[in-house]
Amino acid sequence: MLQNVNATRMELLSLRKRVGLALRGHRLLSEKRDEICRQLVQIARDLKALRTKVEGELLETTRRFMMARATMEPEHINAAMEVPTKKFKLAISFASIMSVQVPELAKEIEGDIMCYGFSTTSGEMDIALRALERAFDSLIELAGKEKQCQLLATELQSTRRRVNVLEHVVIPDTQETIKYINDKLGEAERDNISRLMKITDIIRGE
Repeated sequence: MLQNVNATRMELLSLRKRVGLALRGHRLLSEKRDEICRQLVQIARDLKALRTKVEGELLETTRRFMMARATMEPEHINAAMEVPTKKFKLAISFASIMSVQVPELAKEIEGDIMCYGFSTTSGEMDIALRALERAFDSLIELAGKEKQCQLLATELQSTRRRVNVLEHVVIPDTQETIKYINDKLGEAERDNISRLMKITDIIRGE
């Protein structure tokens, strides 16, 4: 689609600069798109293994708690879990992946998860709580990876749109306008030459 511009040499120079910038932007954005795709593929591979690990750890934790429940009295379980002494905080920092700010999660923990006496609890409760700790670490890692994947996918979608606009709209339209101005300037130049030749013929005829 032709742009609404004046067919002048100044406009032609401006459009040539604009199309040069658009071509460079298209190249850079295409490289960014390809790198984000590569990062997403790698994260997706990590996520697959991490999800399998988390599912296994949660299954093991559930199994251990069921065994603890089978070997302890309900009131002893309630008493053991009633007053937790372990405090948990989630620290969030950010890293840049292809200009996208992605979160990195880290836990800050104080105290011990086993906050009870051992006279009324079974060893299965100890094992279950330790299994829960391991599963929790993996869950934090999984949550961070999932968020990174989500943010990069959103950025990939935006980058693809910008690449497509440059490739299919901005660059072709600008190049078409440049061709139009070149044709107009060439036509004007031919008209000028024709007029000059007629003036020359008139002068010579006189």
